Amino acid sequence: MRYRTLGGTGIEVSAYCLGTMNFGFVGNADHADCARIVNTALDHGINFVDTADMYAAGESETIVGAALRGRRDDVVLATKVHFQMGEGRNRSGNSRRWIVREVEDSLRRLQTDWIDLYQVHRPDYSTDMEETLGALSDLVHQGKIRAFGCSSFPVEDIVDAHHVAERRGLMRLRTEQPPYSLLARRVEADVLPACRRYRMGVLTWSPLAFGFLSGKYRKGQDIDLGRGRPAVVPSRFDPSLPANAAKFDALEQLVALAADLGCTLPELALAFVTAHPDVTSAIIGPRTMAHLDDALKGAALTLDDATLDRIDEIVPPGTNLYDPLASWPPPALSTPALRRRPLEDRAAA
Repeated sequence: MRYRTLGGTGIEVSAYCLGTMNFGFVGNADHADCARIVNTALDHGINFVDTADMYAAGESETIVGAALRGRRDDVVLATKVHFQMGEGRNRSGNSRRWIVREVEDSLRRLQTDWIDLYQVHRPDYSTDMEETLGALSDLVHQGKIRAFGCSSFPVEDIVDAHHVAERRGLMRLRTEQPPYSLLARRVEADVLPACRRYRMGVLTWSPLAFGFLSGKYRKGQDIDLGRGRPAVVPSRFDPSLPANAAKFDALEQLVALAADLGCTLPELALAFVTAHPDVTSAIIGPRTMAHLDDALKGAALTLDDATLDRIDEIVPPGTNLYDPLASWPPPALSTPALRRRPLEDRAAA
């Protein structure tokens, strides 16, 4: 296993990060099996584990906390806050009120006194950035978290957060967790260069493009849209949709490239993500031990310039063949009132 420094934190982490979104009732409900996955990953040199409060409504954190008993000091543990937890108001978002409350629940579920990396899971445009950074800075001073970062933030919010931190004398974002894969390269144009500028560590999610690069799906083959990953979001896999044509065409070329290299498509996908100089760690999210074994097989694979050039020909740098954040559109696009003047103003004009 290779190791890199997580931005400017001085913390060394493995090039693979164990993601635990599939732990719990949403994926693998067998806690003992999930614990075996965690410990096998650690035995193979992974020292970076990522979870979130909302994964399986807190069950994932509970599983991780139990699995890390006796090994906590050897692990860089990351979790996240933002999404709705339970019923009622003020149980989500990036407000000071919610962050200082929810970090206590995460600490309890994780059975730990501190969190190495606490991440804001998504932007919250109803909360001032100063409010969020102030709460997170206080948690560092209190020793409850060691560093904090963000996940899936657009580049303008990353830049704004650093400007606010500088103006207000607050601690700054140390990491970003963006989606990045062979089929979703848009972050190469803006987010990754910004992370380099601010010395932010980068841990990327969905390197297999929501399972599209798992090797299970091929052009011209029937895909059961009612089972597995395709059942969750059929529009990402349905070959009859014109928007997927470019994805399937690229997929076939990438399968051929992997065959030429003597590796599997998932191994190629992970090696591509970790080859970028601004990427610290790629998150793998196994649901089963077999999934973990498959991911670990490619841990030593490196890609030469000729291979990376070929990938650039298949999917040009900075290009998205699908939108990995389509399920979380910014309010400026999803809220009609933010795109339309009041009717009376339009009439006056």
